Amino acid sequence: MSSGLSRRSLARRSFALLAAGLATALAAAPALAQEKVVRIGYQKYGTLILLKNKGLLEARLKPLGYTVKWAEFPAGPQLLEALNAGAIDFGNTGEAPPIFAQAAGAPLVYVGFEPAAPQGEAILVPKDSPLKTVADLKGKTVALNKGSNVHYLLVKALEKAGVAYADIKPAFLTPADARAAFERGAVDAWAIWDPFQAAAEKTIEARQLADGTGIVSNYQFYFSTKAFVDQAPQVVDAVLAGVAEVGAWVKANPKAAAAEFSPLIGIPAPILEVALARQQYDVKPLTPDVAAQQQQVADAFAALGLIPKPVRIADALRAPKS
Repeated sequence: MSSGLSRRSLARRSFALLAAGLATALAAAPALAQEKVVRIGYQKYGTLILLKNKGLLEARLKPLGYTVKWAEFPAGPQLLEALNAGAIDFGNTGEAPPIFAQAAGAPLVYVGFEPAAPQGEAILVPKDSPLKTVADLKGKTVALNKGSNVHYLLVKALEKAGVAYADIKPAFLTPADARAAFERGAVDAWAIWDPFQAAAEKTIEARQLADGTGIVSNYQFYFSTKAFVDQAPQVVDAVLAGVAEVGAWVKANPKAAAAEFSPLIGIPAPILEVALARQQYDVKPLTPDVAAQQQQVADAFAALGLIPKPVRIADALRAPKS
């Protein structure tokens, strides 16, 4: 009998411990469910890297129960590949990468844009190059990052000069590899954006054949995914508000911004001041005019066979807030 009581007592104690453990686990479950993360992709230059460096966004998102995970990418196409793969929730690029991404089926949503900065990208040649105009690029090799904003600059600059895109030889290289090829004379020209553009102009006296003035707008766009916009629109708005706050600071303090950028990207502050002066650093909801210009980019790439199918920018716009 004593043994039976002992076994019953042990069973009661075991059940009590199990029940207590289950209650603790159930109590912890809501807390764990509230530990949400927004994953943001950024490049070495732009407002998002400053937003990361200043730590402003974390404070904005804490009341919403979100933390931030940052991921660096070498250029826009790689960033949007990650968005398409579900590896990030938010990021920004120039005009061309979202066209390629949308054509590949990426569920991206345009959530904002920065005003035009046509001087922030250019087609460069070495200082002693015999090439004097964009028309001189016929039959020449041009380095560029495939699917980046300068891809569209090159297409439109050639069109304006009366040169078919098929009449040049594109060399698809990342900015670092393109700079190396440009310096050793392996390519005739280089289509590139700031701050790499400003660095090449200053350090090796690269010469412009053309920048975007009168050719392209060179907008910067901010993106999320349809799923994340639907799930957490308030988080998207908080990120955009952080971008606007940092952008206003850059415009008001260009020297301080250049000094903060310099160690992050390894380019001297005086060069960065030149690059910063070419940007607008603001963020706004897309307007019908900007969406129409982006559709022109998509149509140009489709006509050249650079994307596998036409895309409709309207299909990727954020729905108006109710």
